[in-house]
Amino acid sequence: MVALLAKSMKIKFILPALEEAKSPYWRPIKYSLFPPLGLATLASYCDPDDEPEIVDEHVEELNTDDSPDLVVLQVYITNAHRAYEIADLYRSRGVFVAMGGLHVTALPEEAKQHADVVFLGPGEECFARFLREFKDKFHAAVYQSNDRSLVNGLLPRRDLFKRERYLVPNSLVISRGCVNRCDFCYSNSFYRGGRHFYTYRIDHILREIESLPGRHLYFLDDHLFADRALTRELFRQMRGMKRLFQGAATVDSILRDDLIELAAEAGFRSAFIGFESLEMKNLTQVGKTSNLGRSYREVIKRLDSLGIMINGSFIFGMEHDTRDVFKDVTHWALDHGIATATFHIMTPYPDTTLYKTLESEGRITCRDWRKYDTRHSVFRHPVMSGGEIEEGYHRAYREFYKWRNIFSCSRHHETMRMRWKHLIYAGSWKKFEPVWNFIIKNRLLCYARKMLERTLQ
Repeated sequence: MVALLAKSMKIKFILPALEEAKSPYWRPIKYSLFPPLGLATLASYCDPDDEPEIVDEHVEELNTDDSPDLVVLQVYITNAHRAYEIADLYRSRGVFVAMGGLHVTALPEEAKQHADVVFLGPGEECFARFLREFKDKFHAAVYQSNDRSLVNGLLPRRDLFKRERYLVPNSLVISRGCVNRCDFCYSNSFYRGGRHFYTYRIDHILREIESLPGRHLYFLDDHLFADRALTRELFRQMRGMKRLFQGAATVDSILRDDLIELAAEAGFRSAFIGFESLEMKNLTQVGKTSNLGRSYREVIKRLDSLGIMINGSFIFGMEHDTRDVFKDVTHWALDHGIATATFHIMTPYPDTTLYKTLESEGRITCRDWRKYDTRHSVFRHPVMSGGEIEEGYHRAYREFYKWRNIFSCSRHHETMRMRWKHLIYAGSWKKFEPVWNFIIKNRLLCYARKMLERTLQ
């Protein structure tokens, strides 16, 4: 235990820039979507006389010439290098630094070299406990999440956001974790030692929705439909609110019962779906059980009939992939009216089941975390070289988002309304980069947000 400082504090919450934010593939609009909701949630546990601030390096410059009482850094794998730089700079001047997040939980010994305190697992309970002990002049070096509950959860400190710098400031979550156990996902290790999935109460969720201006919402949950009783009540309550919202769903959740119809009635207009692979052997190997034995075609047909666009997620470089996977997946997505596609290269994040398997087989070829951005191949594939996988990944993006393919893909929708929505949504997202840059530079995202609402509507 270490003795420390005062009661009222200046607390600086920082989201360091992801490594790709400085790469040739940097797209300012991609990193101007959502404010750092996790940091705003932690800030809600500060005392009323504290002075918290949130700095998101993706949308603003970070001033390090100050001397806050406490710096709190949220660390992902591809911003770890930058997070450590910031932490070392502040600590060299005697500023106390705390770190948490996915990467810290996966590799705590690495993070400890750059922080005075690390938080492992979900942050709410352990951060609140740390603050009490810190102000009482004592703290531990490591805080592990113990009480996995959101029953008494606080609303995020959205007043600390620079709202005008984000296209989707109304992001929220109704849960933590995921009910699925995919081998490639961080969730299993992040929630180790306690409950892997738990939710807010319905009254908390409705109170948060009511506090958000405008019509548009984006639910950032790993799986919005995981607690079906909760979401059924939520969608029932949201009918008549005239909200428009987006979120993630699994293949099986779309097909199971009438919940997706209730979601559409409540304003659900765009679904992120993790198709991941067209090869059942791949899905079985990585534990993507929610897709097994389900018809992707039926999922697409059902969502299209309800006016819900699809952002399809696909992973290249899975164990049973061949050199044809890039062409096959791209053509399949185009032939099935997928409005936007998110492609990834299979990435074995540290402490995941996938990483441990590949490491035991001696197949990890790179441990530079800056390359773990789903755009680089970092392990040895049984059929393809790393260069082939990376080239195929970029080729798939180029092919999918060609204007002629956006037009042809949009024709696969049943109604003219959905065809126009597809064209506007996909085209504006990928084909007007200079326009987005102008909008961001001139702080005009509030007008783009209205266009997004009209498109979804």
